[in-house]
Amino acid sequence: MTEINLTQTEADALIAMQKLRADDNQYSFPDLGGGFTAPLISSDKREKFLLDVSRGRIDLAKVKYQNRGRNIVVLVRLDMAGPSHRNPDDQEIPCPHLHIYREGYGAKWAIPLPTGVFTDLNDLSKTLDEFMKHCNITDPPDIIRGLFT
Repeated sequence: MTEINLTQTEADALIAMQKLRADDNQYSFPDLGGGFTAPLISSDKREKFLLDVSRGRIDLAKVKYQNRGRNIVVLVRLDMAGPSHRNPDDQEIPCPHLHIYREGYGAKWAIPLPTGVFTDLNDLSKTLDEFMKHCNITDPPDIIRGLFT
């Protein structure tokens, strides 16, 4: 796969950029594993983004929310369950954790969850809303949420 390297300034600008739904499709939150990818667009329509939502098939607590820019660049990813992550500096970050693009490393760095951003990780729907807010998705895709979301 082709790799796109962004400067930190470019990545920070993409993360901060207002993102809107790019279509009127409905997406179902995965109840029994699987996932979906919803297209997003910047308010000036110059940049395209993707919102990925995936859920484990066996461990339903294993949920990943991810915002990508330029199709393949992971800008922000929230891993809610699973193993710890070892950063390139050998620091181990327990799950849940947040990956944020870092120049020269892409999404290979994780940080502990920022205080006050994610208020109830047991509520997957609320956490998805908080993730989208954190990524500045101001007009989110239409996501049908089930009983266990």
